[in-house]
Amino acid sequence: MNSADTQVGQNSSARPTLLGHLQIARVDHWFKNVFVLPGIVVALSLDPQSIAPRLWLRVVLGLLAVCLVASSNYVINELMDARFDRFHPIKCNRPVPSGRVSIPVAYLEWLALAALGFGIALRISRPFTATLAILWVMGCIYNIPPVRSKDLPYVDVLSEAINNPLRLLAGWFIAGSASIAPGSLLLSYWMIGCYFMAIKRFAECRNLGDHARIAAYRKSLAFFNEQQLLVAIMFYGSTAMLFFGAFVMRYRLEFILCFPLIAAVMASYLSIAFKEDSPAQHPEKLYREPGLMTAVLACTLVMVLCLFVDMPVLHKIFRPTAPVENQLQIK
Repeated sequence: MNSADTQVGQNSSARPTLLGHLQIARVDHWFKNVFVLPGIVVALSLDPQSIAPRLWLRVVLGLLAVCLVASSNYVINELMDARFDRFHPIKCNRPVPSGRVSIPVAYLEWLALAALGFGIALRISRPFTATLAILWVMGCIYNIPPVRSKDLPYVDVLSEAINNPLRLLAGWFIAGSASIAPGSLLLSYWMIGCYFMAIKRFAECRNLGDHARIAAYRKSLAFFNEQQLLVAIMFYGSTAMLFFGAFVMRYRLEFILCFPLIAAVMASYLSIAFKEDSPAQHPEKLYREPGLMTAVLACTLVMVLCLFVDMPVLHKIFRPTAPVENQLQIK
């Protein structure tokens, strides 16, 4: 147990409550586990022979397991971040820094949620359980000293965003596939997660303003200015699309029709970061952004269409036209 965390709770006149303990599990953030669903859908398209029976039950149990493990990670995040949240104008009112959580009970909650999630996961498959175990370990690496990758510039974004491909892989195993999801897709999923996370950091930097306050709230941001964060956002976005392009050319050319819509989603999300008190800092509030939600819905519909409908004309349009050497000759 961290003494600083204990002190945060004790310094407040508030008392621990059941609601406080429910809040640190962040059930309202469970919607983020929607990133599991593309793994299921892609498996249905690319590996239909391996689809497990009673898929609907596996999906329900699998999503519940992912949500419980994610909540375990949220609890340890709340505990480890409490002493830093005091420097944030909104997060200072979170349950732990405001004293509405019993620190010893919260640590038990952290372990209990993980144990329950793993127990349910074992009913799906061992590969699925192993994926959730990695997801939980990454939460520990991200939050707990002495590693606490959250405090390291660039590493913080990379280590948190890796939850994206892990969620996709979880969906892949929920569907029953015995193989591993395509590496190009997993890497693209990772980098697009980095893109969104870097935008969140950019919005936080703009909102907090004062560099000393930024550094006190999030150590990794002390290294950056807004220009550097924008460059990082550009890098992650470009890399994500590069790997997605590799996946498209290797597995599903029809996805090439989705590129403009994906670009629209990425552009819309970036534009939100420039708003006052940007919703990019609070992803659970993004549903209030009609432009972004419209782009996401349109993109999702077209991607599902492209995943299951073959379009031979695209293969004719994009067939190789330049001469290709069949064999390299070394003289």
